Parts: sequence; C-alpha cells; structure tokens
Amino acid sequence: MGKKRVIKQTAEELAREGDALVAKRAAVSEGMGRAGARRGIVHILASYNNTIITLTDARGAVLAWSSAGTMGFKGTKKATPFAAARVAETVVEKAKRAGVEEVIVLVKGVGSGRESAIRALANRGMNVTFIKDITPIPHNGPRPKKVRRV
Repeated sequence: MGKKRVIKQTAEELAREGDALVAKRAAVSEGMGRAGARRGIVHILASYNNTIITLTDARGAVLAWSSAGTMGFKGTKKATPFAAARVAETVVEKAKRAGVEEVIVLVKGVGSGRESAIRALANRGMNVTFIKDITPIPHNGPRPKKVRRV
C-alpha cells in the first residue's frame, strides 16, 4: 500500500480556514431568517386515528409540527375535527414565530380532520395560496387469488 503522507498546516492556514467556515455558517443562518422563511408548505396527515400537521420551508426542512396526540387528546378524540383545528392553531403560532406568512397546503389521508385543519389555518391568519390532495390511491391492486381446483 505504501507510506501515507501527512501534510501539516501552519497555524495561520488553520486560522484562515476557521474564519472562512464561520463566515459561511453566518451567511447560511442569516438566510434562514424572516425573509428566507416567508413561504412554507403545510403537510396535513389526517388518518382515522390521528391528525399530524407539519410546517416545512420550500426545501422541505421542518420548521414546526404538532399532532392531536401531543396536544393531549387521547383515544378516538384524536381523530376529531376539533382536535385537528386545535393542532392547526398551534402550528400557526409556531409559524408566526418563524416568520411564515404564506403557505401551500398538502393534504394526505381520509380522516375527519382534513377540512377543519385547513379552515383553522386560514382563520388564524395564514395566507393559504394552494391546496392539493396527495392521498395515495391504489391502482390495479394486489394480485388475485389462484383459481380453486377441486
């Protein structure tokens, strides 16, 4: 395999690299401020058992999330429209703190909290620009059973 070469850097070169890294991190965190996160995407997952709402930025990085279970609802009450509205209210509060004003809503699932969550988002001051249903729909289905031979 041969000998490995070890390249040593001087203290001055290390300091320059460190300064460049700090400047890069500052630029990235500065871009994530109010102006960078003005628009967001709200993902609503409404199942028969729970309602989960996630707020992301345009790249998909999570800014805030909440669910009916984390709000304290238990059992069948988690899947109610009231619980979904309460979850949406908490996500809107977190979104305002993050500086998000305008959202696109993507709804997935067949639960009863779908519409009430969207209404709660709009009523709490979020500017909803687009609503899309992304519920997965099976096509063709599973393979049929073999023909029974007697």
